[in-house]
Amino acid sequence: MNRVVVVGASAGGLATAEALRRAKHEGEITLVGDELHLPYDRPPLSKQLLCGQWEPDRLSLRSTADIEALGLEWRLGVPATGLDTVQRVVTLADGSEVPYDDLVVATGVRPRRLPEGDKLAGVHVLRTLPDALALKAALRPGGRLVIVGAGFVGAEVAATARGLGVEVTLLESAAVPLALAVGEEAGRFLTGLHHDQGVEVRTNAAVVELLGADGVVTGVRLADGTVLPADDVLVAIGSIPNTEWLAGSGLTVDNGLVCDEYCAAAPGVYGVGDVARWYNPLFDTVMRVEHRTHAAEQGMAVARNLLHPDEKRPFSPVPYFWSDQYGTKFQAYGNLRDHDEAVVLDSDLGARQLFVAYRKGDQLTGVLVAGKSPKIMRAWRALISCTTPWTDALTAPIAA
Repeated sequence: MNRVVVVGASAGGLATAEALRRAKHEGEITLVGDELHLPYDRPPLSKQLLCGQWEPDRLSLRSTADIEALGLEWRLGVPATGLDTVQRVVTLADGSEVPYDDLVVATGVRPRRLPEGDKLAGVHVLRTLPDALALKAALRPGGRLVIVGAGFVGAEVAATARGLGVEVTLLESAAVPLALAVGEEAGRFLTGLHHDQGVEVRTNAAVVELLGADGVVTGVRLADGTVLPADDVLVAIGSIPNTEWLAGSGLTVDNGLVCDEYCAAAPGVYGVGDVARWYNPLFDTVMRVEHRTHAAEQGMAVARNLLHPDEKRPFSPVPYFWSDQYGTKFQAYGNLRDHDEAVVLDSDLGARQLFVAYRKGDQLTGVLVAGKSPKIMRAWRALISCTTPWTDALTAPIAA
């Protein structure tokens, strides 16, 4: 193995390249990215950058000196458009071809958009630095922001916008925001937090049309006929894995690049980050995780397996994510989706404390907390990583 090509120049791609260099890989490493920016941190886009606490240069994941020390070839602003796994060549949008010995697919995701009204001025999505800067410039005290989608991105922007004095309406198509991801009780807790801060949360709200005048958005029409006036609209209805460029490659694509427990999609091809849908032996399930910490961990695991193909190790992490809203930090470990039961061990909206444990089958699979000490979180993470039976976990000597 000599030349490694990483398609995707964000957190996961950078983590892979750094891990290769730390392991003394001296061959060529090429990072291909569709953005012109060097790798930057995305979680602050909806928080610190949006509210003005951070300037864009603070988002850089590494200093210029650290980047140069890696000795990488950068192909930025030129997305990949095709892949030949037989000849081991990646085709780029400018018509050039990049040969590889091993390939890492880390192309991430893009925001899902509404089918109508997407081209109106004042309609935003949030994934990239330009997205965040455009939304930041639009938010003004007294302005009216309608957010379509009450997932974590929509909720974080709602919290940030309220802090800027913006009037916010948060729309959710389901009966309880985030119920599928974190359970109804946790979803109601988050809804209550937003209600307390003056956000209008509308559930069972189906958007049928974005209204506009002279090319500028003016409102949102719901299925029940309600029209919500808006100066700006954020569409936060989920994401789509960036896998179109893999068409015809022979790789399996199904809600992401399908990989095995070693994160391998085919001989010499690995997946990293938001785009990778891999088998996690710890939970005996296929998952795709869209969180910053996970992308870095997976990049390091892939680098090791790539360098030691005869000693590959399954990638079986306890996924972690966090969310900051109104000064409250929510943290979660494990696999919260597709749970059979979510048990609330503590819930106090006034004190902003929440603790929920999640069961799948007879196993503890996850926890979600707010206002708890890191020590307790570490203890529960250990229970998850040890595949602790549900009944044993609930009776373990760990205070909630």
